[in-house]
Amino acid sequence: MKKVLYLFAIAACTFSCKQQEEQVLLQEDTSRQIELSEINDAITSSLQETGRFDWSSLESNYISAASQAFDGIVTIGYQPANFQNLNTQLHTIDVNDEAWSKARTQILKEIEAVYTRMGIEPNMEERLVSFHETLPYFHIQASETNVIEHLRKLSSVRYTEPYTYEYVESGSGNNNYRIESGSGCGGEGSSINSADYTTVAPGSKVSWNYYKHNIPSAWAYSQGDNIGVGLIDTGVSSNQAKLGSQFSSDYSTGRSVYKYAKFVDSWWPWSTSTDGVHDKCGHGTAMAGAICAPRNNDGMAVGVAYKANLYSVRAAEDVVISSGHEKDGISDAYVLLGNKSGVKIISMSMGSPLSSGQVADAVRYAYGKGKLIFNAAGTSTSFTSWYPVIFPAWMSETVAVTGIKDNGYNKCEVCHDGSEVDFTVVMERASNTDRHSLTLPMSGTGVDYVGGSSVATAMTAGTAALIWARNPSASRTTILNKMKQAAEFYPNRNGSLGWGNIDVLEAVTSN
Repeated sequence: MKKVLYLFAIAACTFSCKQQEEQVLLQEDTSRQIELSEINDAITSSLQETGRFDWSSLESNYISAASQAFDGIVTIGYQPANFQNLNTQLHTIDVNDEAWSKARTQILKEIEAVYTRMGIEPNMEERLVSFHETLPYFHIQASETNVIEHLRKLSSVRYTEPYTYEYVESGSGNNNYRIESGSGCGGEGSSINSADYTTVAPGSKVSWNYYKHNIPSAWAYSQGDNIGVGLIDTGVSSNQAKLGSQFSSDYSTGRSVYKYAKFVDSWWPWSTSTDGVHDKCGHGTAMAGAICAPRNNDGMAVGVAYKANLYSVRAAEDVVISSGHEKDGISDAYVLLGNKSGVKIISMSMGSPLSSGQVADAVRYAYGKGKLIFNAAGTSTSFTSWYPVIFPAWMSETVAVTGIKDNGYNKCEVCHDGSEVDFTVVMERASNTDRHSLTLPMSGTGVDYVGGSSVATAMTAGTAALIWARNPSASRTTILNKMKQAAEFYPNRNGSLGWGNIDVLEAVTSN
């Protein structure tokens, strides 16, 4: 399904004549209408100059135009006026408490007052899409410049952003590029070069790059027993038995897999029904395989932490976070996993060049709950190689991971690097950039290649599980320090590749 539909399509199908008339009146009352190309140019400039983009850097008429070009919905982050240091307290607040309820109500009254001054009698119940039940933000159809300008002046409003926005890189001559729906998908199995694996009992294939990090040697001391790894991705395939009925089998018995659904696959912003827990893309299945595929007797690839428990959340359609429903799915996934006592680690190999206030809130919520969070530094499509680490990997609450080739510290063909990178993983043959790490396919008993910073992140999450299983009472900080101290560049840090490659055997056996 297309991730987004333009506002005129939604209006033609669903909005009443009265709402269309209101929209016309409001547009007449705003400043000059901004073209999408101008918004994309502004985003590109920010990425080129700072390596990041945040909607707060743009003027209100840009926010208005960006919202109206897609679904007409804005996301408003709120707090009681003058509340201090919310980012470190998101996991402790209750948005149903009186102060937070009053803050929401007052903002809605402010929105209504702006419309009234413009000669409009808005139906606020129809405009309101949803309040988040845990995090302090809500979605509402209120994307006119006058409204946004007013909201951004309120101390109770933390951010006002488009709910959905599909960034198109512009300013490249006559070429404009868009990340298409389905980015990062695949996983139907590959013909594997015999030099890219070894076979271990009871018959599993060990990916060639595991040896670059001493992972097989570390298995003598830890296999990730009883450690829960949360995976935020596209779900896991219903047709891959190694992530279902055979997850606890062979050398990987005594563990469990849990599957959750948080993604709503619909163009309609008010939709709330998810499309289930199963992977329709292939990316989530590949990441789960890299983290904890069972050590099997079927000649399939084994995961790094083959005795760890898996908590899989289908949170998005593909790896690029752009639609409002994907932001919701990912936000809900972080909250869900943050509240799971059995989860110590969260891995997400998805992201965007554009930041999202609500996703940042969710990351901070899970971090506040003590989770060790790994995010992919970024994997390029045909147009994204020029900007550095993506969101949310550049957040201080996350551990950013990227992939490199097997000929020294050269980033993989499509991987991003930058100052926010914490660790690297060897996952690509320099002699053939189509030969990557091995993982599970969507179905059957074959083997598949998977690359980019995605698999590097999943492998690092599996590594953390091995270390934590060896040190079950250790804190998040202790585990992360063991990873740093076992990395090649420690005690120094490379400017674009962080601490470098982790020697997993050293990390697992360190005191």
